[in-house]
Amino acid sequence: MLSGCSSAPSKVLAAPVTGYNHTSSNINNFSVDGASGANIGPHQGGGTEVCCGMVPRYWTSGLKAIVEWEEDPDLRGSIKRDHGQLDTKDYARHAANYSRHKVVVDIPQYNVPGSLKVHFLPCDEVRVSVTGITPGYPGYPYNYPMNMPEPKECPSR
Repeated sequence: MLSGCSSAPSKVLAAPVTGYNHTSSNINNFSVDGASGANIGPHQGGGTEVCCGMVPRYWTSGLKAIVEWEEDPDLRGSIKRDHGQLDTKDYARHAANYSRHKVVVDIPQYNVPGSLKVHFLPCDEVRVSVTGITPGYPGYPYNYPMNMPEPKECPSR
């Protein structure tokens, strides 16, 4: 018996996870539907892919993703060192300013699935795409500048 074998295509596919940070804060870590992404410096992204998230082979209406992340608003903040080692109390003071976020976002329609691309925008907004098209090319749904202007106050805060 070959009950474990099937010629039917799988309903989900493995997809690398890539992040794009359009803000002045550091994204210490993030995940999309539980699949981890790399640390992303301010106004950086796209270079590091982490494997793997799972995406549906075929897009369906109402497709969503859960994105969670930790943000450091003062990446360049000084942390005291004692003989080359981080001062744990000073580090704890710095880390107390980290913020943690979780949002559910829509995934726009795709015809051919590709990597999971997560865009972090000012005011804790997030966009996710599942496409083989790279940002900056025609047909990519989110062509934001890497250095987006940030408002003094965010409407949702």
